[in-house]
Amino acid sequence: MTLYATPRPPTLRSYEKLSAWPFGRWLFARVVCFKAPYFSTIRPRFLELRPGLCQVALRKRRAVQNHIGTVHAIAMANLCELAGGMLMEVTIPVEMRWIPRGMTIEYLRKAQGNVTAVARLDKTEWHAPENVGVPLTVTDDAGTEVVRAVITMYVSERKS
Repeated sequence: MTLYATPRPPTLRSYEKLSAWPFGRWLFARVVCFKAPYFSTIRPRFLELRPGLCQVALRKRRAVQNHIGTVHAIAMANLCELAGGMLMEVTIPVEMRWIPRGMTIEYLRKAQGNVTAVARLDKTEWHAPENVGVPLTVTDDAGTEVVRAVITMYVSERKS
């Protein structure tokens, strides 16, 4: 199976369709948060979503701040999980499924402002059930890396 298997994943088709509209990416994020309500706590903004790449931003606001006024570490972990999950959703063939198995995360610096998570995956062949490590970076508005993570996703064939 290859990265660009047909048919294209429904989530990717929805993103591409909605992205063409004014406020379409905002609406897409709301739909994602409706399906997985916990992600609504960070109010994600999708910047780019395609096979092999997901970029999602989080705006610094009081609800995601810690006691010292920076973006809370767990809000950034939540952002990483969302980016990694959406990457898998649009990258693996429709006859496959994924589930997170674990995450390693390093908090490198305080996040003083808005942050953006980027998940990338170059894997193009999907044959048998396996664990796949999805690397992520989170940068602030200045381009400084504030978080580095790897989410282990278990990929297997979808049950019929």
